[in-house]
Amino acid sequence: MKVLIINGSPRAKGNTALALDEMVKVFEAEGIETEVVHVGNKAVRGCMACGQCAKLGKCVFDDVVNELAPKFEEANGLVVASPVYYASANATSLPCSTDSFIPLTSARV
Repeated sequence: MKVLIINGSPRAKGNTALALDEMVKVFEAEGIETEVVHVGNKAVRGCMACGQCAKLGKCVFDDVVNELAPKFEEANGLVVASPVYYASANATSLPCSTDSFIPLTSARV
């Protein structure tokens, strides 16, 4: 079993990372493989509904979303962590956790 953990904080060693480190310890103690991907410090374009992902199987913008899509397919579980700014997850976490699924589902429709 494998759990993909997405760290949406712009601070690589911030409080979100500390919380995720504790989760990794628990998963590993249970024999569950983990992979942590830090996306909070990367530029991510939002989906513009161009439909090219249905043809190409990936987003036309070559950013972390294309890196995450195959990792989603391999994972049995998903943890998305983000600091909360103004009552919402930060701007990088949201498109990474939602737009990464679009190429996976569009190519199959």
